Amino acid sequence: MTFMSVAHYLQLVERYWRSQDGTKIANFLSLRHEHAAYANYHVESPEGIVERFLTSPIDELVILHLKCLYAISQNDYLAAYNLQSTLTQTFTKILQAQKEENWSLPIMYVLCLDLRLLAQLSENQRVGVNQEKPGEILEKAAECLMGCFRVCAADNRSSEEDTKRIGMLSLVNQLFKVYFRINKLHLCKPLIRAIESSPFKESFSLSQQITYRYFVGRKAMFDSDYKVADEYLTYAFENCHKFSKRNKRLILIYLVPVKMLLGYIPSKEVLEKYDVIQLWDLVQAVCQGNLRAFDELMEKHEAFFIKCGIYLIVDKLKIIAYRNLFKKVYLILNTHQIPVEALQTALVYLGQDDVDLDETECIVANLIYEGKIKGYISHQHRKVVVSKQNPFPSLTSLS
Repeated sequence: MTFMSVAHYLQLVERYWRSQDGTKIANFLSLRHEHAAYANYHVESPEGIVERFLTSPIDELVILHLKCLYAISQNDYLAAYNLQSTLTQTFTKILQAQKEENWSLPIMYVLCLDLRLLAQLSENQRVGVNQEKPGEILEKAAECLMGCFRVCAADNRSSEEDTKRIGMLSLVNQLFKVYFRINKLHLCKPLIRAIESSPFKESFSLSQQITYRYFVGRKAMFDSDYKVADEYLTYAFENCHKFSKRNKRLILIYLVPVKMLLGYIPSKEVLEKYDVIQLWDLVQAVCQGNLRAFDELMEKHEAFFIKCGIYLIVDKLKIIAYRNLFKKVYLILNTHQIPVEALQTALVYLGQDDVDLDETECIVANLIYEGKIKGYISHQHRKVVVSKQNPFPSLTSLS
């Protein structure tokens, strides 16, 4: 710590504000900087001392920051959030007034991140209390973040060194984290459109691009656009730092089901390395067409899949397990005219006791429609007539 007294802190803030050192100011307004841990910065009414050292407009920002630190020290996260929200809105006006400058963007990054984190803490503190509108604080935080985003998006200067638009992706990532948490993914669409059309798309930092592609990949997965999901999640995984094991694991949780739906099988070594071995058992069950094992794994890891938000996506892998089972029946019978009854017998043997002949035909019809089986159903003879050439095409060729 280079300073101990609040007075020294304020003197440094004024110096860096005048020299337009956005990075240093950002540190001094961060709730995660080392000064925030010192009790002498937890001031309930700091107006008097702040106004002795600071000029407008930085004085108002610091007053709100110190009040926020005090509220946190009292474990009153809602009060802290409200103060941080006011601080962020006050800064947004300052940012908007800086017509020809973008030196204060680092301050925006810090204030907006702290705002989101405080909103989450406030939501958590309300759990168990009479909470009529869960997610309400996060929604308000998103509105505050959008205020900063609009200021950045409205800057039409073309120079990367001057424009505020280079701050857009950081804000988009913060908004993604809120929208995914409160399950309002439809609000991501205009943000994605804004980034994809930005002339600075390739100029954003790699870490920001990785986060962005991770969330866009997840949204594409939920929208059943698996090719886009694969592209974006693969980029995020391959470019994520090799020592960021936790982040790589998070990406893999979504990337593996997507890859499998497209017909690609992940290696056991990769899944073991990043501690998602639950998915390897699933891979085995799907590849073997072992529906009994598939159902057991879905039940065993249900909490894990639901927590990660991939339960419904993983459940879609069952159609591939059906396809692989029917292929085994085809190879055993060695005929291009497969009795539907034979397929139903295989299903019942693997625990699908409630599937009758009509439902078996329906499963086959879906596989044919999706191109996973080449052939047709002869309803009159209750047989599946498969093509004599490549009746079970590679799933990767369909993607």
